[in-house]
Amino acid sequence: MGRGGLTVRASRRFAHFAGGRADGSWESRLRAYLHPSLLIVDDFCLRELSPQQEDDTFALVGERHRRSSMIIASNRTPQDWYSLFPNPVLAEGVLARLINRSHHLLLEGHSHRPLLRPDRPQPLAKEGDSQ
Repeated sequence: MGRGGLTVRASRRFAHFAGGRADGSWESRLRAYLHPSLLIVDDFCLRELSPQQEDDTFALVGERHRRSSMIIASNRTPQDWYSLFPNPVLAEGVLARLINRSHHLLLEGHSHRPLLRPDRPQPLAKEGDSQ
C-alpha cells in the first residue's frame, strides 16, 4: 500500500524546518517529509542557502536517499546548485546523492507562466463563441 506523495516549495520547507527549530519540533517535522513515498520539491536552489537551510537539506536528502523517491524541480541547472551552498563539503554530500542517482529531464522552451499573467491581453471572442 502506497504512502502517497507530498509537493512543497523549497522556501516553504525551509520555513517549516525553521519553525521546528524554534519550537523544538524539528525531528517530527523532518519525519513528515520522510514519510511520503514521493516528495516533490519545487523551486529548488533559486537562491543561496543559509547554513541552516543547507543543514536541513543535507538531513532530508541523506534520510530519503536510497529509501524514497524525490522529484526536484528548479529553474537552474544542477551545475549551478553547487555555488549556492555555503559549505562545499555539504554541497557535495547533498548533490552527489541527488544528481548521481537520478534521471535528469531538461525542459526547454518558453515558460507557460507569462500566459497566466492577469495583465496579458486576452484574445477576442469569435462570433458564435459562448462567453
